[in-house]
Amino acid sequence: MTISFDLDDTLIPGMKRFPTESQRFWHRLVSREKLRTGTLTLMKALREQDCKIYIYTTSLRSPAYIRWLFLSYGIRLDKIINKTVHDKTLSGGAGTVSKLPPAFDIDLHIDDSPGVAQEGVRLNFRTFIVEEQDADWVSNVLKTIKSLPL
Repeated sequence: MTISFDLDDTLIPGMKRFPTESQRFWHRLVSREKLRTGTLTLMKALREQDCKIYIYTTSLRSPAYIRWLFLSYGIRLDKIINKTVHDKTLSGGAGTVSKLPPAFDIDLHIDDSPGVAQEGVRLNFRTFIVEEQDADWVSNVLKTIKSLPL
């Protein structure tokens, strides 16, 4: 199964505030951005289930930067889709949709935006929306994945 994650306000605080993972030495060398508390636990659980882990963001952060940010926490990513990759893949239709996971063979997209959930309903793709104050977000994501047909 392939699971993708948004970055801003989902895994990395921005406008929304939530607890973050403690910084490790390597992380401090790479970035000031921190990952949401529970991200390490969730990524480890997904790997144990043989899931592929993608980042799907509309930010212009480079794939190399994103890869290093996650590696600094010990997380290996399978694919990174930023705005540039999204726009290139969807070409003419890129401006009509913020995310389109089926274009990248993604089974479930994790995001913070209700608008992405609406796009999922309209365009027939699965989403899980993480609420800002959801302390059980990791177990809620894992329950959602477990409920999906293989």
